[in-house]
Amino acid sequence: MSAKLERLSQILRIVFDGRLRSLVVNRGEITIEVGAEDYLAVARTLRDHAELRFEQLMDLCGVDYLTYGNGKVECKPGRRFATVLHLLSIEHNWRVRMRVFSADDNFPVLDSVCDLWPSVNWQEREAFDLVGIMYSGHPDLRRILTDYGFVGHPLRKDFPVSGYTEVRYDTELGRVVYQPVTIEPRENAPRVVREAGYGEAGHV
Repeated sequence: MSAKLERLSQILRIVFDGRLRSLVVNRGEITIEVGAEDYLAVARTLRDHAELRFEQLMDLCGVDYLTYGNGKVECKPGRRFATVLHLLSIEHNWRVRMRVFSADDNFPVLDSVCDLWPSVNWQEREAFDLVGIMYSGHPDLRRILTDYGFVGHPLRKDFPVSGYTEVRYDTELGRVVYQPVTIEPRENAPRVVREAGYGEAGHV
């Protein structure tokens, strides 16, 4: 581990004594995990603390761990839906990744960090729309990529690839209509046709 990463790890452990569920250094990156109850307070400290100063949020995404590790890792209750933030400190020139799990798998809710980093507005909307994580205190939490009448969340691992409904314009009714999906599932494996004798000795 570089001296810079070691220094940042020490500062994080000192500042968040007892509030970090884990701190992992892997491949030159630091990932911290916090509980949902501490999420907003830790985020504010990461931004405002003089020795941290993570003033820029680079990315936020929702993650579904239902079949993490191709189903080889059991998804424990309260460990399915997570929000992951990537933060940058321009002043100190270092980065940190923060992960927080929602305690309720049936209705995942976390605090919004829009008041801390206003640029995260659309990213929280995207995580809500595609993964189904609610952000309490968000100023305008509504769908951003799917249609307003869409039911479900497309990136949940329990959601079918083709969806449940499709939208089309009906010329007779003169409006857009919703109907059950009519697309038949199909194999996406490419079909390779080889001529007779391919691969045999003497074949050119």
